[in-house]
Amino acid sequence: MPTRPVVRTAALRKPAGPDDAMWPRVTREVADDLASDAIARDRAGKPPYDEVARLREAGLPALLTPPPLHDRDGAGHGGPDRHSGADWRTATAVIREIAAADGSIGELIARHYVLAWSGHFFGTQDLPTGDGPPAVDRGLLLGGATDLPDPESGPGLTLTPTASGHLLNGSRTFAAGVTVADRLVVGAASTRTGELLIALVNPSHAGVLVTTDNDRLGQRLTGAGGVEFDNVPVGAGHVLGAMPRDEHAVSAYTALAPLALRLVLSHVALGIAEGALAEARDVSRAVRRAPRAETHDDSATYAVRPSGDPYLLLAYGELATAAHTAAAVVERATDALEQGLRTGRDIGMDERAEIAVLVAAAEAVTGRSAVDITTRILELTQAAASFDGGAALDRFWRNARALTAWSSPTHRLRDIGDHYLNGTHPPFTARS
Repeated sequence: MPTRPVVRTAALRKPAGPDDAMWPRVTREVADDLASDAIARDRAGKPPYDEVARLREAGLPALLTPPPLHDRDGAGHGGPDRHSGADWRTATAVIREIAAADGSIGELIARHYVLAWSGHFFGTQDLPTGDGPPAVDRGLLLGGATDLPDPESGPGLTLTPTASGHLLNGSRTFAAGVTVADRLVVGAASTRTGELLIALVNPSHAGVLVTTDNDRLGQRLTGAGGVEFDNVPVGAGHVLGAMPRDEHAVSAYTALAPLALRLVLSHVALGIAEGALAEARDVSRAVRRAPRAETHDDSATYAVRPSGDPYLLLAYGELATAAHTAAAVVERATDALEQGLRTGRDIGMDERAEIAVLVAAAEAVTGRSAVDITTRILELTQAAASFDGGAALDRFWRNARALTAWSSPTHRLRDIGDHYLNGTHPPFTARS
C-alpha cells in the first residue's frame, strides 16, 4: 500500500480566479492522491495533518473566499461578484469530488468553506471584521462550529466582556477540523446580552486544550474532537458577527448559514455514494464469476463476461439511478442557495423558506441514497468489503452512516410536507 510523508512542505498554490479552468484538474489530482492510500489512512485513524497539507499545496482552503462585508467607500456590503474567490457551485463540485475519494476530508473542507463565510453571514455594520477573510485568503484552515450545542451536551461556550474584548470559556465537541485547524470559529453566548457571538480563536493559545476523537465508526479523519477554553482572550476585532438571542429576530440572510452547512454536507454524502459506486463497479468488472447451471433463460453466455449477470446489471442500474436522482436534487438546491447569496441582505423570508425546502429535500434524498448505495455494494461485491484485503468498501458505508446519523430524514420530510400543504416556513434554529 502506498505511503505518504507525515508532513509536506511545498509552497501554497495561489488560488485562481472564479472562472479559471484549473480547479477541476487540481481537484482531480488531489482526489486521486487521496484515493491512492485511502484504505491505509482509514485504518490508521490518525489526525489528518498530511491530508490537510495536501489540500494546502493545491490551494483548496482559499478557494471559496467570501466577499468583503463593507465596500471601500463604507456604503455597505459588497455583492458576490466583487471579490476574487470562486463561487459556491465550484466549491461544492470540489467538495463532492474530494468526498468521493475520502469522505472525511470532503467533510473537513466542506465545513471549512462554510466557516470561512461566518463573518459574511453574521457580520453587521457595527462589528469590525477582524482577520476573518484575510485568514482565509492566507490559506489557513478553519475548524469549529457557529451553532449552539444541544443543551444535553453541556452549557457550551461563553464570552465575557472585558475592557479590551472578551474572555472565552467553556467546552464542547466539534465534528471536524479542531485537531488540525489554524484558527477556530466558534459560537459563544455573551454573558451580558445572551446573544450568540461568532469568534475567531487561535488554537495555539495556552488556554486552549484540544482532545482528539478518531475512534469513531466512520468519518474518522475529519479532525473531530473536544476543545476546552480557559479564559482565552478574544479581541474586539476577532468577533466576526452576532446572532440575536431571539431566533425570530434573525435576518433571512443570516438564516442561510445553517442551510449552507446542511447543503455542503449533502454534497459530501453524495460524493461518498458516488465514490462507493465507482469502486464497486471496478470490483464487479474484475471478478470473473463461475459458469451458471442450466437455466430457462439460456444465461450460460453471461459467464463469458464477468459483469454480465442480469441481476447484477439490474442492481447497478437501480443504484446508478438513485445516485443520478440525488445529484439532480442537490444541484437544484445548490442553484437556489447560490441565487439567495447573490441576492444578499435583501433576501426575504419567503425566498429563504423556498431555499430551506430544497435543502431539506437534498438532505433527505442524499442521506437515504448514500446509506442504501453503500449498503448494497457490500452485497454486490461480497469479499471486497473485508478488512483483510481488497477494496475495503465497508469504509464507504461507515462514513455514510456516521455523516447522516445526525440528520433525521423524517424531520426534513415533515418540514417539506408542511410547507407544500400549508405554506408553513421551515423552522430556523441555531442549535445543532
